[in-house]
Amino acid sequence: MCPGSFDPVTNGHLDIVGRASRLFDEVIIGVLINQAKTGLFTEDERIEMLGEVTKGYDNVRVLSFRGLLVDFCRTHDAAVVVKGLRAVSDFDYELQMAQMNIGLAGVETLFMPTNPLYSFLSSSLVKEVAKWGGDVSAHVPDVVAARLADRLAS
Repeated sequence: MCPGSFDPVTNGHLDIVGRASRLFDEVIIGVLINQAKTGLFTEDERIEMLGEVTKGYDNVRVLSFRGLLVDFCRTHDAAVVVKGLRAVSDFDYELQMAQMNIGLAGVETLFMPTNPLYSFLSSSLVKEVAKWGGDVSAHVPDVVAARLADRLAS
């Protein structure tokens, strides 16, 4: 299970998904839907973009979920959560989540160090740069860059 909001998906996300797809028979990208937050892209748009940019992986599927990640993992028989870590600050938070997940449901967490090319990259930063007209094409797939430009132009 590779969970996240993916609003929008970045090349950093895709690096982790691609690496996980080589380690596991099946990888589920779990798109977290948080009712308390208004995303730039809708649930359907995020799922569609992820489907498009991962279509080259035969063992990756994209689903959305609400609520606890461990419940979603149980429903889909996912025993491992894969998380990319960019910096020590990510580790502090993700370690707490991993310990809670193992305690709640026996779901293990595999931490993958992010490729140094993407160590600074986040969806929030991509949105902020794109909002002000910056070029994010090196940081997101082409389809995502085009959708960002369309969304932020309106």
